[in-house]
Amino acid sequence: MNKRYCILLLILMIAFYGNLSAQQIPGKTEWFDPNKPATTYCNPINIGYNYTTNNHNGIPESRRSSADPVIINYKGDYYLFATNQAGFFWSKDLADWNFVYGSFQRKPADDDQCAPAAWVVNDTLFYVGSTWKKDHPVWKTADPKSGRWLRHVDTAMLPTWDPAIFQDDDKKVYMYYGSSGKLPLVGVEVDYKTWLPKGNQADYRKLYGATKVEDIQQPYGEIKAVVNLDPSNHGWERFGPNNDMEPAPWGNFIEGAWMTKHNGKYYMQYGAPATEFKGYANGVHVGDNPLGPFVYQNHNPMSYKPGGFVIGAGHGNTFADNYGNYWNTGTCKISIKDRFERRIDMFPAGFDKDDIMYSITSYGDFPIMLPTQQRDHTKGASSGWMLLSYKKAVTVSSAEECSDVETHRVDNGGKKVFEKFCYNAENLTDENIQTYWSATTDKPGEWLQLDLGRKMQINALQINYADHKATQYNKAMDIYYQYKIYMSDDAQNWKLVVDKSQNDKDAPHDYLELIQPIMARYIKMENIHNASGLFAISDFRVFGNGLLAKPKMVNNFKVDRNLQDSRNAMISWKKQPDAVGYTIYYGIEKDKLYNTIMVYDADKYDFRGLDKGTKYFFTIEAFNENGIGLKNKTIEVK
Repeated sequence: MNKRYCILLLILMIAFYGNLSAQQIPGKTEWFDPNKPATTYCNPINIGYNYTTNNHNGIPESRRSSADPVIINYKGDYYLFATNQAGFFWSKDLADWNFVYGSFQRKPADDDQCAPAAWVVNDTLFYVGSTWKKDHPVWKTADPKSGRWLRHVDTAMLPTWDPAIFQDDDKKVYMYYGSSGKLPLVGVEVDYKTWLPKGNQADYRKLYGATKVEDIQQPYGEIKAVVNLDPSNHGWERFGPNNDMEPAPWGNFIEGAWMTKHNGKYYMQYGAPATEFKGYANGVHVGDNPLGPFVYQNHNPMSYKPGGFVIGAGHGNTFADNYGNYWNTGTCKISIKDRFERRIDMFPAGFDKDDIMYSITSYGDFPIMLPTQQRDHTKGASSGWMLLSYKKAVTVSSAEECSDVETHRVDNGGKKVFEKFCYNAENLTDENIQTYWSATTDKPGEWLQLDLGRKMQINALQINYADHKATQYNKAMDIYYQYKIYMSDDAQNWKLVVDKSQNDKDAPHDYLELIQPIMARYIKMENIHNASGLFAISDFRVFGNGLLAKPKMVNNFKVDRNLQDSRNAMISWKKQPDAVGYTIYYGIEKDKLYNTIMVYDADKYDFRGLDKGTKYFFTIEAFNENGIGLKNKTIEVK
């Protein structure tokens, strides 16, 4: 071969391989790299939520759903178990979740893996689903990523509905369970080798489950009532869309038991009053022993999120990350196609200097910092990136026509009703997870385009897909979304910012953290492949900073507690033009304003979540695209 030709070929090869652009690496652009670890996450948690089984709950429409999460830190990785997922998820960083089929799934068309429990006992990971019967195996594994679980015992011999498992420092193991509008949560010490109750004989029928003597097929140990509700005194425990259904048609539900030990105290957690309501929250009672007695913590609910895009924070668990920071998981609602159409959220949590258990949900559906070190969670873990997309103008390639849809809310006493749903473009930016836009097809080339109104700094995006006319039922591994996102200053010259044209991972609430922020006014998303049904999105959310003035302090802030029923209060303020929304803070002390309520486009809030006989403190702040305004002077409300 000619020497000069060889040299020329070598130069060309060096030029070619040495100048591979980011665009030539699959999925990578100057602004986004799918393989770069994230520093933030955004609720709902971005997992491949399973589709329900065909005709689940008597509703033939296909829809994704999960709830009742348990996240376990096992050997440095995080394992997420939740209702009816055909398996479970694991993650190294609480952001990127990987699905594993579980060999414990036996009846995919049934609720046999509803509200499961998982716990580490003697360095082994245990798992059990929910059942009213005495027929569930208890499973175990030392290698969960393999998907292979062994039967620890063939039959749990307890009707463990919504169970939780706890091993104390003395190695004794306890199980807590229950889900009822009339009965309490119960607890019992169990022998983890046989999974039979320990203790003295007790008439189990009086406490839970069995109605006939023949239902008790073996001697049961001492099963104790540990927590019950008191809605006549605790406003947030009342049934109803706004804690407003008295008497409750099916009772005020208590469920979702979880136990956490801290500084020698036992924190018995529970969810109430029902999963389909915005006020679904986690509460806590505290005791000196694992089976009580337990006393209601004055700061309750412990985790609460009745407003914003993600609504609801009940029935989850509390766990510590690899740096010792606590987190609290919960269930958030969509509740349109099915009142049990739900998702999973997670918030920073912990115990303050007085051992009060709390969870910080303020701005909890904006980007949240992932754990990288130990930190003070009383201040939350917000990234500081604000919502830029609220009610911004949107144009789309096509839109489905309005239709009458049978919904399954409980707002009307549990009756099914028909509501007119429209799938217009404005649903993409309304911060309402219950509404969505849908194109008329699922074909490549369908698109949506946002106009932020001016150039803004964009740090992250969240794409929340909707299950419009989906046909998938139960789990499949060929479910995924593919798309591209472009940005522009003038809607004429576009830059490719996110390229997911080769994606093969299911991500129905896809959260995209950019490598570096980008300044842009227009954002365009182009569909390539849709998972199931039509190309439909609930909200296309944009986060960053508008780089202008933050809102002013709120004027005329008032809290009028109802004299006839002190569980209720009307909160009001003067609406201001420089605000996108408002965050109301309240708590039992001036420095313990842990609970928050997010409100958009309003000047009042009808609050029904107070406890009788408890003094509260309130304040408020406004927020917009540019940041958060100063809080008002704290108000004392007796």
